[in-house]
Amino acid sequence: MIDHPTGSDGVVVPLALVALPTSLLKRLLLGRPFRSDRLQHTLLPKRIALPVFASDALSSVAYAPDEILLTLSIAGASAFFFSPWIALAVVVVMLTVVASYRQNVHAYPSGGGDYEVATVNLGPRAGVAVASALLVDYVLTVAVSVSSGVANLGSVVPFVATHKVLIAVVAVVILTAINLRGLRESGTAFAIPTYGFIIVMVGMILTGLFRVFVLGDDLRAPSADLVIQAEHSVTGFALVFLLLRTFSSGCAALTGVEAISNGVPAFKAPKSRNAATTLLLLGTIAVSMLVGIIWLARLTRMQFVEDPSQIVSGPDGYVQKTVTTQLGETVFGSGSILLFVVAGMTALILFLAANTAFNGFPVLGSILAQDRYLPRQLHTRGDRLAFSNGILFLAAFAIVLIVGFQAEVTRLIQLYIVGVFVSFTLSQAGMIRHWNRHLRTERDPEARHRMLRSRAINTFGMILTGLVLIIVLITKFLLGAWIAIAAMAVIYLLMLAIRRHYDRIAAELEPGEGRAVLPARNHAIVLVSKLHQPTLRAIAYARATRPDTITAVTVNVDEKDTRDLQEEWERRDVPVPLTVVDSPYREITRPILNFVASTRRESPRDVVTVFIPEYVVGRWWENLLHNQSALRLKSRLLFEPGVMVTSVPWQLASTSGKDLDRLDATLSRGPARGPRVAPRSTLPPPPSPPVVAAPPVESGVESGERP
Repeated sequence: MIDHPTGSDGVVVPLALVALPTSLLKRLLLGRPFRSDRLQHTLLPKRIALPVFASDALSSVAYAPDEILLTLSIAGASAFFFSPWIALAVVVVMLTVVASYRQNVHAYPSGGGDYEVATVNLGPRAGVAVASALLVDYVLTVAVSVSSGVANLGSVVPFVATHKVLIAVVAVVILTAINLRGLRESGTAFAIPTYGFIIVMVGMILTGLFRVFVLGDDLRAPSADLVIQAEHSVTGFALVFLLLRTFSSGCAALTGVEAISNGVPAFKAPKSRNAATTLLLLGTIAVSMLVGIIWLARLTRMQFVEDPSQIVSGPDGYVQKTVTTQLGETVFGSGSILLFVVAGMTALILFLAANTAFNGFPVLGSILAQDRYLPRQLHTRGDRLAFSNGILFLAAFAIVLIVGFQAEVTRLIQLYIVGVFVSFTLSQAGMIRHWNRHLRTERDPEARHRMLRSRAINTFGMILTGLVLIIVLITKFLLGAWIAIAAMAVIYLLMLAIRRHYDRIAAELEPGEGRAVLPARNHAIVLVSKLHQPTLRAIAYARATRPDTITAVTVNVDEKDTRDLQEEWERRDVPVPLTVVDSPYREITRPILNFVASTRRESPRDVVTVFIPEYVVGRWWENLLHNQSALRLKSRLLFEPGVMVTSVPWQLASTSGKDLDRLDATLSRGPARGPRVAPRSTLPPPPSPPVVAAPPVESGVESGERP
């Protein structure tokens, strides 16, 4: 129901609702816009926040084991012995990072996350470095998660495997549309699949362990009987390097942990406590699933190779499937319904894991825009109280990566986790400074004890994540990590340049001491193409502003049209002089600019107000029938110092639609009469219209209808 406004006489005034096709499509996809005071209703409880912010880290168990096994396969089947130890090392790092970030969310609950911690404690440059790393990592999160989801789904659906790039792009588009509808709606949509994935993975692991240790079944993975050969002979230092590279690939399981620290404002109160609890749940579940999958893969003697040419012998027509799909087939049987449930839920959670980035990237972008490091358009919320521009930017960059790397997880994973460990390390260094600063002033023994404990956790976290970062840079630099580093450097320099631009603009706009100097004189210029109603309205409005001088200006593009205009001007006795500017090359914009500049040149304190009459059409296709000369003139005049531009619109009947029938009836009776002219003014008659020769211009410049 729509409440119609009531006029002063008590009569109900109907509202004309006109919706453009684009607006209808927008409402269909996104829903009705939310009022700003509805923001509190979009806050998330822990049960919804977990799938929203933790789906990335939870889903990493679907591709981190793959990366661990395929990297070890370089040294041959015997190297799979190290997989549980690599997984244990990753678990130690993950638990350390979770414990460290629990301190972060309590100390900095505003949602700035690593960026705010580094900026406050290490300086703005460190904060920008962290922000650039996180922005790159968020984009890679979407690309890697969606590509991995396509790979898992392609293990059981051949059509997906042969069209993986297209499927991945469609998935990103769908995720974008869901997130544009608002945070709570996307969280509710993702809660069921995320919890379903946890139940399916834990159920598969427990079922497999039960069959092995209780029932005594000899479970063998489909790849257990493969005979593979090592790509290289790996011994001594080469083996150590391979293990470090495997560890760095497995650390992809840590991506997404930092998203909760950036999303604290989205939690319901008490925000910090709920965010810390969600972090603990995330760490516990992710660690349990990662260890369980690696353990079960080892028990079933699973083999997973990087290069299919390593397979010396195996079953006829063997096609390598992902780790989780092989485990599902081993535990539940080939062709069983539960196998398809495992593959489907794994693919779905990987698609939805990108939602972590869709919530983290826009919030971080808004904070950076507020601090003037990114365009201000990223700071504002859209119709559904989501940061729509940030969501669209993230989707666009992720699609570029997916298409550029053909949705290959192994290629994309090499760019991954560099950024997140840069932010981990700098954030923990900032937290150490944070605790040191507070310890210098805190005197309460209990509070000091808590701070010392928190500082110890952050110190250990900084050392450990710093070592991991060094390992990642050494082992992955030539494999593609240099691309991520280069992207971070470009974004870092770009953000500094944007900040310098905004600072320079702010300095120029800063009001000076004393009062502003008023202009000495105001010269009014009315641009004329024909003597019609928009022109008469512009002249009347210009005269109402009481300028010091006023003149109408037309450009002589066509001799006959100009003579007709002069005769009509004199016949109607318009009380404003008409100046004709000559244009031998039929250009419009440059002669007017020169005339305006010459008018102001007499005194630097004079201003020129240019009145541009223009009619407004109501349909988009009607704009295609006009050459938009008024728009071009306005865009050029805005760069002229001391020139004010005033548009005088004349709305045509199509803008409202209510007078169209009356206008059609009038046109059917015969040609329209000339426009009505206001009563003759008491001002003295205008002088004869002078003709001003425009300065010579080069041939081949702009042409079009007169202004």
